[in-house]
Amino acid sequence: MNAFKIVVAALAVVVVLAADEPKAAQPFNGKDLSGWKLKGDNKDKSKWRVGKATLDAANPAKFAVAGGGEMVNADGGGVDIYSDFKHGDAVIELEVMVPKGSNSGIYVMGEYEIQVFDSFGKKDIGPGDMGAIYGASVAKTNASKPPGEWQKYVIDFRAPRFDAAGKKTANAKFVKVTLNDQVIHENIEVNGPTPSCLTNKESPTGPIMFQGDHGPVAYRKINITPVALK
Repeated sequence: MNAFKIVVAALAVVVVLAADEPKAAQPFNGKDLSGWKLKGDNKDKSKWRVGKATLDAANPAKFAVAGGGEMVNADGGGVDIYSDFKHGDAVIELEVMVPKGSNSGIYVMGEYEIQVFDSFGKKDIGPGDMGAIYGASVAKTNASKPPGEWQKYVIDFRAPRFDAAGKKTANAKFVKVTLNDQVIHENIEVNGPTPSCLTNKESPTGPIMFQGDHGPVAYRKINITPVALK
């Protein structure tokens, strides 16, 4: 085979491999809340909007919101919000920000909560602190940044397994979770849904849901990449 043919063959392999790579979904378009639903369809209570969140200069427990580009629960006591997009096995990457003392949560598949909380500076963290898999595992370390700073989660997740009759054969598993580039969980199985989840039912796929009925919170750069298991 001459050099030209070798180069062409190599490029063909690269193209095939690239075509086989899963594409990341971005359920939030950065412009509006299309593609998202409110839990209970309670529009009157919703505090969700698209904006740009910063700590309120007069009260660091609140956000000042202007502009756009971020998914912001602007005040406490609202409702949860979840995506039309559904995933199974996936790597979820996103950034989250809370003001002082605030509380939210990321519900993977709408059912399994990773805690979002202002835990900055705490020496001893518990099941309600930042990074905890609610009801299953406390974070290995407190990787929290100060309120008002963006914090990055990377969540490598495997959905529960079911047989042909619909009987669960394997629990959902958090293969690895990092917060701000620190590993906080590895190989944590969850027996079932978290309280206050979306449906309280397990299934092969589900949406991502953000808790909005506790405190103010902002999310951005939400990417969900399917994991193709060999």
